Amino acid sequence: MKFHKVKDVSALPDMKLSVQFANGTTKIYDVRPLEQRFAAFKTLEDEALFGSVAVDQGGYGIIWNDDLDLSCDELWEEGTEVVTPFDGLMSFSDASELWGLSESTLRKAIAYGKIVPGVDARKFGKQWVVNRSAMSREYGDPISA
Repeated sequence: MKFHKVKDVSALPDMKLSVQFANGTTKIYDVRPLEQRFAAFKTLEDEALFGSVAVDQGGYGIIWNDDLDLSCDELWEEGTEVVTPFDGLMSFSDASELWGLSESTLRKAIAYGKIVPGVDARKFGKQWVVNRSAMSREYGDPISA
C-alpha cells in the first residue's frame, strides 16, 4: 500500500489546511465538512486549537490532540491540489526514500552531471533539494508515493 506521507501542515483561515506531501505536492484540505459530520471536530472552531495542528510522527497524518487526527490518505484523497512555485521540490532524503536510492547515489548523479546543479537541484545550507521531474527523468517512477 502506498502512503502519501505528510511533510508539513499549516492552518489557514476558514478552517482550511495547507498540506505539503513528501512527493512535493501541496493540497488544501477543508475541515468544515468533518465539523458538520462529526461532533469532535467542532472543537476545532477554537482558533488556538486549530492552529496547533502538527504532522504526526512518521508523516502518516496530522494531529491536534489525542482525540483529533486525520490520516495522510484522507488528506490526499479529499484535499484539493494547488499550484505553488515549490511544487515537485523535495529534499534528497525524501527523494531517496521515494525512489529507494541512497543519498550518496544522488550526490554522485550531481557530480557526474546526470542531475544538473542549479537546474535540477540546488543546495540550501547543508540540504540538497531536487525537483521531481529530474528524478523521474533519471530514475523512472518512484517506488513509493
